Amino acid sequence: MGSGHDTVAAELARRARAAGGRADVVDVLELLPYGLGAGLRAGYQGAVRHCPWVYSGVYDLFLRPGPRPRPSGTPLARLAGDALMALVRETCPDVVVSVFHLAAQLTGHLRARGTLRVPSAVVVVDFAVHRQWLHPGNDLHLCLTDEAAREVSRGLGRPARATGPVVDPAFFAPGAGAAEWRDRFARQAPGRPAVLVSAGAWGAGARLPRTARLLAAHGFLPVVLCGRNERLRRALSGVPGVLTPGWVRDMPELLHACAALVDNAAGQTAVQALAAGVPVVGYRPLPGHGAEGVRTMAGLGVSDHAGDETGLVRSLARLTAEGPERERRIAAGRALFGTDALTEVVRLRG
Repeated sequence: MGSGHDTVAAELARRARAAGGRADVVDVLELLPYGLGAGLRAGYQGAVRHCPWVYSGVYDLFLRPGPRPRPSGTPLARLAGDALMALVRETCPDVVVSVFHLAAQLTGHLRARGTLRVPSAVVVVDFAVHRQWLHPGNDLHLCLTDEAAREVSRGLGRPARATGPVVDPAFFAPGAGAAEWRDRFARQAPGRPAVLVSAGAWGAGARLPRTARLLAAHGFLPVVLCGRNERLRRALSGVPGVLTPGWVRDMPELLHACAALVDNAAGQTAVQALAAGVPVVGYRPLPGHGAEGVRTMAGLGVSDHAGDETGLVRSLARLTAEGPERERRIAAGRALFGTDALTEVVRLRG
C-alpha cells in the first residue's frame, strides 16, 4: 500500500546485495489470486483519499490494539500461501522477511504449520504496532523503538528487538543537490524557511490547499509533495507562494534543503526526515494507523503533533528557528537509529 513498504524492502535488499548476498523482493498483494491484491490496494487508496471514515472503521475492526477479539488477517493471507511456497522452493532463501502486515500473517501461519521451514522475520515499519503485525509463528520482530519491541514481546511471548527505522544512508548527509534546492527556494521566496508538506505517494490528505495557504500567509515557503496525484498538484500550482515540484527522485537532497516537515502519516517520509535532521510536525493525520503513529511519535518526543492551525504555526516557528530546541529535537530523532536490521535478520540463519 503506497510506497513506504516498498522503500523499506528495497533498502534491505540493497544492503543484502552490498554484503555479497542475494535478495528477492516480492509484493504479497501480487501473490493473492483472483485479482484480490489489486482490489485491496484500490479500495484502500479510494477510502483514504475520498472517505477516510471507512478506513477508520476498518482499522477499528481489524487492526486497533486491545484486549477484545477481532477478525484476523490470516484467512486472507493464506490465499497467497501456495504462491509464496512456490517462490521459496524456487529461490531457496535462508530467511523470509516481511515488511507488510499481511505478509507477516502469511509467514507466521506457514511457520506455525511447519510448511515454511526457514526462519521468518518481521520488520515493523509503523510507530504504532497494530495487531495484524503480530503472529506468534514468526521467529523475530524488529521494531522502530524500544517501547514497540517491549509491546510486541509481551503480546507474543516471542523475541522482538528495536533496530530503529530502515533508511537509505543517503538521508544522513546532504548531497550536492541540496544546494540546488536551496537556490530554487531562494528564487521562489527569498528569506522564507522552506517547509515540506508530504501527502505520500498517493497525494492523500485533508485540506492540503488550506494548509499550504496557511503556511504561506505566516512567512513560510510550503513545498507540497503531491505524489502521483496530479489533480492535487494542479489545484495547488496556482496558489501564490506555494511550490509543487511534482514527483521527486532526490528526496535526500530535498529534505536537507528544508527547515521542517509537515507530515500526516508517521511513515517513511517522516523517518527519512529524522535521519536528515529535519524536525517533524504531525498535522491532520490520515485515519487509523496514521493517526496512531503521529500520536506515538509525538509521545516519544521525536516530533510535534499540532491539533489545530494555531498549533501548527507555533510548532513550525519554534522548530525552524536555529537554537537549542531545534538541536534537541534533531538529536532525539537521530537517536532512534540503532543497529542494522539486516544484521539481525542474518543472525536468524543460525
